[in-house]
Amino acid sequence: MKDSLVLLGRVPAHPDSRCWFLAWNPAGTLLASCGGDRRIRIWGTEVDEEDEYECVSVLNSHTQDVKHVVWHPSQELLASASYDDTVKLYREEEDDWVCCATLEGHESTVWSLAFDPSGQRLASCSDDRTVRIWRQYLPGNEQGVACSGSDPSWKCICTLSGFHSRTIYDIAWCQLTGALATACGDDAIRVFQEDPNSDPQQPTFSLTAHLHQAHSQDVNCVAWNPKEPGLLASCSDDGEVAFWKYQRPEGL
Repeated sequence: MKDSLVLLGRVPAHPDSRCWFLAWNPAGTLLASCGGDRRIRIWGTEVDEEDEYECVSVLNSHTQDVKHVVWHPSQELLASASYDDTVKLYREEEDDWVCCATLEGHESTVWSLAFDPSGQRLASCSDDRTVRIWRQYLPGNEQGVACSGSDPSWKCICTLSGFHSRTIYDIAWCQLTGALATACGDDAIRVFQEDPNSDPQQPTFSLTAHLHQAHSQDVNCVAWNPKEPGLLASCSDDGEVAFWKYQRPEGL
């Protein structure tokens, strides 16, 4: 039988370490990779003379392994999570990519990130068993949050603590319903929903679902279906992929 998956190219992205994660930008024109060499590489989609994809930028802002990268849903903005306990954001400047913000607050490894549907907020999850919600503030914002030049500032506006008993390995923000799901080392999946009357500058979130034994071992990843509201998938150290249907509670 003829192979249905054909290799187009292969590059030594992070040759001296593991490559932890990949993410395409929404336009499909750039691919970001991150690894144990503390670097992020951004790749173009054009092939060079040696039939290799071109690395257009190498980012060295983190001091330890980079675990996760995620693109903004509508802008050429990249976010990364690292063993160095920080989140960093990058944008293109004069044909190169630069770090434009460092978000500090977590007390241990930041494992994963997710933008909300608008791209104005970013959720991060950590080995410190907390979820942090960061909000973007543009220069001249009404809230008086200081910005450096023309770069926006990112401020932590909410911390979800006391809900998880072990490391939070992944977080997913549903682009259809706004629900926030977490994958945890305590074998559980949790779903949070923003309270409808909370202050946008200091939002509050309610725990609306808690599956105590979603898997028999650590839950590593959660993913919302982009077309069907409430359809959630999870995977675990137990080797299984599970599918769940989330129903938003009335009044939220």
